[in-house]
Amino acid sequence: MPKTLNDHDKDLPALTLVSKSIDIKAPVETVFTYFARPEHVSDQLKDQERVGMTVIPMDIKDGMGVGTTFRIIGDFDGKRITWDCETTQFDRNEKISAKMIEGKFKRWEITNEFKALSDNLTRVTMTVDYEMPFGPLGGIVDKIKFAKSAERGMENALYNVRGLLEGNGSIPVYITLDAYQKLLAEKKKMNNAPVSSVLTAILEKYSKVQAEIKN
Repeated sequence: MPKTLNDHDKDLPALTLVSKSIDIKAPVETVFTYFARPEHVSDQLKDQERVGMTVIPMDIKDGMGVGTTFRIIGDFDGKRITWDCETTQFDRNEKISAKMIEGKFKRWEITNEFKALSDNLTRVTMTVDYEMPFGPLGGIVDKIKFAKSAERGMENALYNVRGLLEGNGSIPVYITLDAYQKLLAEKKKMNNAPVSSVLTAILEKYSKVQAEIKN
């Protein structure tokens, strides 16, 4: 359950810590690579009841590593909030942390921790630690509803990711971080065309090269 301070005491900030864990039957490297792309996890937060989140990578550093910035667009109970974040910790196969660098929260931090329980079993713990002001944002979004929405959204997202990585859900667009960086470079060359269009163009080019080699 989310832990909050007394929301009725207006002299205190609204501190909230939400944490959820799940075990996924997949190697830690596979799970980490998926979570290292924040837009992957945000895909699992869409189309939920009155809760949605979109993540847009802005500046990629070392395969989504420290210094990477991304924008989060959150829809909570019909209200939209946007904030920018920066990756602050990137320990491969162990931990990824990011914090808000611009936005309406007083503080917003997210941490994903990974623990290999066996060769094919990984425990993921997702923790969000945020502080909502009592100013304009506090009037836009009900603090208690927001905390409950965040908790429910995180739980559902983790279940969805587990289904994907264990092969029980639809197949995700899933590539390594290095390949993703190259894909972003090609996307930029193609005037930021959709990823599907970029992948199609790359595959068509590969097919032509293979045909020329055979001839």
